[in-house]
Amino acid sequence: MENMICHSGCAACCIAPSLSSAIPGMPDGKPAGVPCIQLDGDKRCKVYGKPGRPAVCATYRARREFCGSNEKEALRILEGLEMMTSIATRKKGG
Repeated sequence: MENMICHSGCAACCIAPSLSSAIPGMPDGKPAGVPCIQLDGDKRCKVYGKPGRPAVCATYRARREFCGSNEKEALRILEGLEMMTSIATRKKGG
């Protein structure tokens, strides 16, 4: 898996997945499919590189396997992964 440069204006990783950790302005985390409150009008993170940014966000690396070749493909891939993760979590009882 090789890191890549994010698609400009994509933000699929800030929309598709659910986050259980607190985000500034979203103390209970973020549901899947809901844009993070920290996205600005250009789909850029307002807390990028700042204290309070969730560790899960800081450690995420864009990879072709997750991001595909454009924003639509990235959303489709990440929504699918989110769905598989939520189904697996329900089966485990958590």
